[in-house]
Amino acid sequence: MSVKGRIAAALATAVTVALGGAGLLGPAPAHAAVSRAALALRWAPIHYQDVDATGSHALAGRSDYLTKVDYDGDLNGRNNWDRAADSDVSFAANVYYSVVETSSHWFVTYFFFHPRDWVDHPFFETEHENDGEGLMLSIEKDGTDYGVLRAMVTVAHSDFYSYTPSGSSWTNGRETIDGTVQLQSSPHDAFQHPVTAQEVQGHGLKAWPQYDINGDGIVYYPSGTAETPSSTNDRDVRYALIDIFADGGLWAQRANSSLFASLGTFAGDTSGDCGVGTFSCGTNSANAPWGWDDGNDLPGRGEIATDPAKLSAEYYTIPGTLSRAYAYNPYGSAAEALKKAAETLPRTID
Repeated sequence: MSVKGRIAAALATAVTVALGGAGLLGPAPAHAAVSRAALALRWAPIHYQDVDATGSHALAGRSDYLTKVDYDGDLNGRNNWDRAADSDVSFAANVYYSVVETSSHWFVTYFFFHPRDWVDHPFFETEHENDGEGLMLSIEKDGTDYGVLRAMVTVAHSDFYSYTPSGSSWTNGRETIDGTVQLQSSPHDAFQHPVTAQEVQGHGLKAWPQYDINGDGIVYYPSGTAETPSSTNDRDVRYALIDIFADGGLWAQRANSSLFASLGTFAGDTSGDCGVGTFSCGTNSANAPWGWDDGNDLPGRGEIATDPAKLSAEYYTIPGTLSRAYAYNPYGSAAEALKKAAETLPRTID
């Protein structure tokens, strides 16, 4: 190589080093978006579950443990109360989630399942088979991998409660904000997570510490592992996440008449000792996320999960952009497909 060639090569090498490597001289690689599973795991709540071990319907505390809808190995909603007492069923901790997305936000719904909604009072209280409570997080896309948490709405029976973390730009809308989302560090990852809590027996869910552990209780941490509590007072139990939209998953089973009595409502009966020693046992009384409803509020039944941008716009005053057009929403696309299919069928007159 000539002297001029050697000088040119040296200059090129110096420029490459100064820019941090040869790769920076060409186009930067596209930033890979995190998966929906990773997003759900990052924002999944640290969860405080109060536990009551008294009374026969408590099953020594197991009736307050989180588990899967098919914890007993089948998708029959009408045997979940009865099977909870069996020794061969699993109370490994699992929580369901779904992610829907607009150009401006992600909305992540988490669904917590218990086989029993039970009571320990002999009179004037009802109980029922299956129990489904949960929450929805509104996460603004800000150019970072996981966005920024703006708000949380929780489900406690037939009422919704709204919260914002400290510093959120979202303020009161049609509904008054009920409190502040607390964030805590997890010992199992590098993130701070929102903190939620459920009461015993009926399992209403609010932001911690509006509900809290009183005596025995479980502290559940999001993870890739589903652990079973070692006792009624286990303060470090990891839970796994299950995608509602997975093949053969909960959304795919929405028309399974063994699991659901109607759209979004779990099938449940009065078999076993449900209602014994109490006022009554209700039937078909628990809901999946697309059946959650606060009848006093404007959003319709299930829209906390199926149209969370609408619910967010109703509940909060939101500065900046809140896109209402979904880039990903299997709830909506499936509903629209069903509607179009129905329009092509011949009409009949009874």
